[in-house]
Amino acid sequence: MEGFRAFLKRKDIEISLRRYGIDALGAMAQGLFCSLLIGTIINTIGTQFHIAALSNTIATIAGTDYTVGGLASAMSGPAMAVAIGYALHCPPLVLFSLITVGFSSNALGGAGGPLAVLFVAILAAEIGKAVSKETKIDILVTPLVTIGVGVALSAWIAPPIGAAAMKVGSLIMWATELQPFWMGILVSVVVGIALTLPISSAAICAALSLTGLAGGAAVAGCCAQMVGFAVMSFRENRWGGLISQGLGTSMLQMGNIVRNPWIWVAPTLASAVTGPLATCLFHLEMNGTPVSSGMGTCGLVGPIGVYSGWIADISGGTKAAINGMDWLGLVLICFILPAILAPLFNMLMRRLGKVHDGDLTLSE
Repeated sequence: MEGFRAFLKRKDIEISLRRYGIDALGAMAQGLFCSLLIGTIINTIGTQFHIAALSNTIATIAGTDYTVGGLASAMSGPAMAVAIGYALHCPPLVLFSLITVGFSSNALGGAGGPLAVLFVAILAAEIGKAVSKETKIDILVTPLVTIGVGVALSAWIAPPIGAAAMKVGSLIMWATELQPFWMGILVSVVVGIALTLPISSAAICAALSLTGLAGGAAVAGCCAQMVGFAVMSFRENRWGGLISQGLGTSMLQMGNIVRNPWIWVAPTLASAVTGPLATCLFHLEMNGTPVSSGMGTCGLVGPIGVYSGWIADISGGTKAAINGMDWLGLVLICFILPAILAPLFNMLMRRLGKVHDGDLTLSE
């Protein structure tokens, strides 16, 4: 046993909640931001401001057209896996081999792709580190082992993880059958939580074709998480944190959530308030593309999706015009209420001694 522990120490393999649940998960969120989310932001800017260089197809691969942002988004699996490998202090051959591992696990994981990448990349990275530099043909052995283990694990566990993620979608569909009030709460809370978790809320919403009132509730929940975390952590993270969480992803807080789950209470309660307000008071519908329902304020895709749905409804004759109540509801639900409610609920958590200074600080 002592020999095994010495081997793990020599290989810098630390089996701990901090290494996997905080360091690796936090790095994975950064990898996701630098690929899928920044790609979404680029696409949104190109489309909304009619910038041809950003909105036109620049490459066609296997019959699929890609914009600049599309290429960045397509690399989300490799980016997350390499970020995880970096956090686990992988040697170069293991780190570079994780590119293939991330692509396979994300592709096979479907809506659970990011979660599949987390599990598979950690296992492949640690096994790759274990064999690294143990033979005289390391340049062959290490990539073969890392990629072989990673692809095999992807084929084995990624599809079930994707199926489990879609169970969240089934819960959402069940919630949409309830009365608008309860549906607003459940959909807002569940989709908002899915947005912050390492699963794809956007993929779930797209697979379920989540639009209409349910789509509006989903937008409310996602915005509550992103804007809520961004504003209530401003004291710790300042403007960089405000932008990276408010326009990027609340998943950046997952490492902190693992460390102290109580920090998740405030934005989740905020979503439980804004969801029913969206469905019952403002009748906020998301009739743009379903994927926008699960994007929140990432690149402002959620609010823009609501607006594009209004335009489509007007063109189709189902809506007369965009009125003041529409704009008031959109601004309140997506921006103002989350920015007010989440800090207030977080203040309560602080007074109860559940949240402390530094709990929301993002790692550099």
